Amino acid sequence: MPSLIDIRRRIRSVKNMQQITKAMKMVSAAKLRRAQERAVASRPYAEMMRRVLSNVAAASAGIDEVAELPLLQVREEKRTQLIVVSSDTGLAGAFNANLLRMAHKFVDERGGETIDIEAIGRKGRDYFKKHSYSITGDYVGVVDKPTIEQAREIAGKMIDRYSKAEVDAVYIIVNEFKSVMAPNLVTRKILPVEIPQDEQNQNIDYIYEQAPQELLKTLLPRYVEMSIYRAMLESISAYHAARMTAMDAASSNAGDVIQEQTLYLNRVRQASITREIIEIVSGAAAS
Repeated sequence: MPSLIDIRRRIRSVKNMQQITKAMKMVSAAKLRRAQERAVASRPYAEMMRRVLSNVAAASAGIDEVAELPLLQVREEKRTQLIVVSSDTGLAGAFNANLLRMAHKFVDERGGETIDIEAIGRKGRDYFKKHSYSITGDYVGVVDKPTIEQAREIAGKMIDRYSKAEVDAVYIIVNEFKSVMAPNLVTRKILPVEIPQDEQNQNIDYIYEQAPQELLKTLLPRYVEMSIYRAMLESISAYHAARMTAMDAASSNAGDVIQEQTLYLNRVRQASITREIIEIVSGAAAS
């Protein structure tokens, strides 16, 4: 049976840990608010770009130059590029585990293809290196505060590889922020660009200062950049939501352990007092 001092030391240790998890929960809650604001602020721009791209594509339909644009070329997928957006740190429950499991499933389902990995985040990079995947690049320290310049760098690399036919398709796997309790794992194809359809504006006739095919040639790389940038913003929001939930659960579990150990401490102390009283009474009776 452990001594009273050992039990008290354990209770004190768990209380210290509970203070840390509560502080980490508050930090993640503050970071979540800021990350969520950035993710939500990017959505109107992304939606407007999607509509503009749809309109320009509709206006340039049937033009041979458009059909020859590199980012619209559909090829048989023999070599695939996969972008995985994980986090740099853990302590977020199953956030990274579910993401990497989905990436592993993606690779297994395409057993006959060559899969190249572009790892965004330390957790993803370490996992893929450990399991000997083909990694074409990794980005550590960019997901906590993503910028459009970082997304442009990644998008430029993907566009270059696709334009040179080094890969036949580019996919991205990311945790999108849906709510604090419900992250949303998605796999999305970003190359070749699939022109979004906007049924509401199909009959609108626009006057273009430049030729529609020239506008489309400029818009397509921007569309890829925005897709990657939004994925990074959504991922960091989902990460802080998962971490806040995990720290809340850890604080609650620590409270249960403290309560359980306190009851155990009281029982041990009561048993010790009872044993001492019995010894005193026995000694008095013997004398």
